[in-house]
Amino acid sequence: MGARKIRSLSLLTSNHSILNDNAVVLAEIARLERRIFPKHESLAGDFSQEVKKRNQKLLYVIQGDVVTEQKEHEEEKLDPTLIAGYLMYSWSSLAASITKLAVRESCRRQGYGEALLQSAIQQIQARRLQCVNLHVDPTRVAAVALYEKIGFHVDTVVHSYYAPNRDAYRMVLELTS
Repeated sequence: MGARKIRSLSLLTSNHSILNDNAVVLAEIARLERRIFPKHESLAGDFSQEVKKRNQKLLYVIQGDVVTEQKEHEEEKLDPTLIAGYLMYSWSSLAASITKLAVRESCRRQGYGEALLQSAIQQIQARRLQCVNLHVDPTRVAAVALYEKIGFHVDTVVHSYYAPNRDAYRMVLELTS
């Protein structure tokens, strides 16, 4: 299997065709967000506002979509209901924060989350930032294992981060030049 093709969503364009396609993709990502995260953790209603923010990036991947020489030259129309996962990150002058990473339940353990993370980290490294951080629920064992596989380490435990008595790990990946 080839490398996963990671796409970027941008609402900062004046091309109506691209805006319409992006609106459909955004609606599907918001639908996934509502299904994957509890209501108080979901950004489903705010994704379009989040993506428009300065220093914010939304990446997504389509099920089965891999980079091939042929696909690079084709104009393709893909079904947004086939979105396997998405990742949102933001950055400041020194660090980046992964604010969302979600993979459709039927697509888990197939490399989509890792591909999204690797793509985001490459983009963050290109900005010459010093580190990437994120918060994760310690009970999401598969997510913690994925982050550790990539090189993140637990920096601290943030008590009652998600809700009273529901902590989070703050995980950090130090970047080298």
